[in-house]
Amino acid sequence: MTTTQFADLGIDQDLVDALAERGITAPFEIQALAIPDGLAGRDVCGKAKTGSGKTLAFGLPLIQRLPQAKPRCPTGLTLVPTRELAFQVCKELAPLAAVRGLTVEAIYGGVPIEKQTAALAKGVDIVVATPGRMIDLIQQGEVLVTDLEGVVIDEADRMADMGFMPQVEWILRHAEKDHQTLLFSATLDGMVGALISRYQNNPVTYQVASREVTVAEMEHRFLAVHEMDRVRVAARIIGSSNRTIIFSRTKWGADKLTGKLVGENVKAAAIHGDLRQAQREKALADFIAGKIECLVATDVAARGIHVDDVDVVIHYDPPSDAKTYVHRSGRTARAGESGMVVSLVLWNEELEVRKLLRRLGMKQPIVEVFSNDERLDDLMAWDPAAEAA
Repeated sequence: MTTTQFADLGIDQDLVDALAERGITAPFEIQALAIPDGLAGRDVCGKAKTGSGKTLAFGLPLIQRLPQAKPRCPTGLTLVPTRELAFQVCKELAPLAAVRGLTVEAIYGGVPIEKQTAALAKGVDIVVATPGRMIDLIQQGEVLVTDLEGVVIDEADRMADMGFMPQVEWILRHAEKDHQTLLFSATLDGMVGALISRYQNNPVTYQVASREVTVAEMEHRFLAVHEMDRVRVAARIIGSSNRTIIFSRTKWGADKLTGKLVGENVKAAAIHGDLRQAQREKALADFIAGKIECLVATDVAARGIHVDDVDVVIHYDPPSDAKTYVHRSGRTARAGESGMVVSLVLWNEELEVRKLLRRLGMKQPIVEVFSNDERLDDLMAWDPAAEAA
């Protein structure tokens, strides 16, 4: 059976080549379904979760179809719920847009507005924006939505959960020109369903069987460690991995742990709500670019992190419950890859962790290790369950 390629979907050769340079050759399911209709100019409604590859499913048709914009009058607009997502969508699409001489700019609150207005005045073809900042700029006359030919509403369900629906609708009402609307969401009912019926014209609907990564699809290691040795154990695991996200229970703990890891010669950065937006962005950009090996995150901050190729997740502090364990651990094993999940367990946390294992329905031994243990260099190759048997 031949594998579908991007060219088979109607993507032009220059963009196919640009994708291939980044090692992207075969489309994910949502891309294979949505791209042909997107290229044909139809409204598309996609039921797909984060990590399913939907950014290229809407981004490629926009880049291939959109004309260049006049100053302050973008031809493409993507609305997203969070700053982190705006930044990531922009980072993924900007190099592809550049192939066509198009520009992509992330527009969101929490940072000075002047840089954004200056970019818009020069001319931005595709704006990736959070709803609040977009409305501010429209009301100030810094951006017009009169020339929009392609509008994307990404993660519409999260937009509804966060109370952004009135703002999204306000923007859509002001975009009076006939335009294509592409909507992606993990759910299509309730407020999202109302948005589809009001603002999409006879959309083609595609659903990708969205399933959470289950604990069975990940490898798990529960390591009993000593407080004085815990950071060195973490450093050794990080050192033999490609990309690691390590979880701390508190923001203060995340900062402290980052300092300790740096002291162990680990290239690490923290990401949590108390950091300035610019710091969080830099940490995420450096992590994606491979300049840092490890991101130290709190549970809340991690919701905005959608990075493929994270091969290890470390629970430095045990999660508060089974749901948090699965949610944190799901940062690895994305896009069909398998991943390693490591829990570091202090003597006074063991009881709590054993309860967690029961709730997760997992039979895993808690094995004592020290930082000089060679098994830490290849956790995949070492099966503690077989060893215990």
